[in-house]
Amino acid sequence: MFRFLSNFKFLSVISILGLLVACACPLKQQSKAGMEADISTSSDREFSFTYAVQVYPTADALDIFLPIAQTNTQQTIQKMEIESAIDGEIGQEVIYGNKFWHASLPDGLADTLDISITYHVIRPVNSADRRQTQAIPELTQREEELFLLANVHVPVGGTLVDSIRAALAPAGPATLDKARLIYDYVIKNMEYKKTGTGWGNGDTYWACSEKYGNCTDFHALFTSLARAEQIPSRFEIGFPVPTDRDEGAISGYHCWVNFYLPETGWFPVDASEARKDPSRQDLLFGTQPPDRIQFTVGRDLELGAGHKSGPLNYFVYPHLEQNGKYYSGFSRSFKFKTIG
Repeated sequence: MFRFLSNFKFLSVISILGLLVACACPLKQQSKAGMEADISTSSDREFSFTYAVQVYPTADALDIFLPIAQTNTQQTIQKMEIESAIDGEIGQEVIYGNKFWHASLPDGLADTLDISITYHVIRPVNSADRRQTQAIPELTQREEELFLLANVHVPVGGTLVDSIRAALAPAGPATLDKARLIYDYVIKNMEYKKTGTGWGNGDTYWACSEKYGNCTDFHALFTSLARAEQIPSRFEIGFPVPTDRDEGAISGYHCWVNFYLPETGWFPVDASEARKDPSRQDLLFGTQPPDRIQFTVGRDLELGAGHKSGPLNYFVYPHLEQNGKYYSGFSRSFKFKTIG
């Protein structure tokens, strides 16, 4: 539905009910205290999440790309509402299937542009044990190849990676045991901190040499070591959704990894959160609490028409381009609110 404005721009409000809904997830009504006590093991969450961008005026042509959250086995998007004074289209990146909202502005912007996308989300606990009662998704040959490949910042070999593998690998451990050795190694040998420059690129060599960083660096190291052991591993990124309050602003992204086991399917791990809270180290190997929303999968992403600046290392923040280069003339904000 469109409402035309006097300056011939329009407000588009797109409500998408059951966006790619794979299943309906049952909700449990409980107090916040009860949720806190039970959130890591059984309780689903329902919340709204708003992704907002303000683009500043510019005379030159501009392309705007915003990632779109989708329904999958880890979350259900009940509704998505886009508010914008310009029209845009939903596109899809071809390698991983990530979706995005894209607007092309050949004449630039005369006025500041506000765009917001609000989601109604149901997020269950994602656990390997829970999924054993469900049909296990079969790993396709294409997925296996894709999630064993190196990325620009995530090598699957080399002196540093091979030396760690040699030190870790006892004779013939099972896949799950190998993954646990890698997970524990990353947590023991990496420090979670954001000091100086160089961290935050999800760079395995940085992680090996500097031994600190944020979630991208932790999970780059895990992914390199797992893929080197022929364990398909999938990088995922989105935002944390706090469980210690019912609403508020979210300062930045969070990422994690799922690796594939034939007996359970995709198996979640979150090494950086385990490093920050060692009491959760066992929990976060195989269980992903509903304290997040996922937006995209994979690294080195190409978005298609209008994206000329080169592959995106990862895609969670707005990506704007002007004259084939990244354009920084915008601000962003994120917030959530618990429903029920």
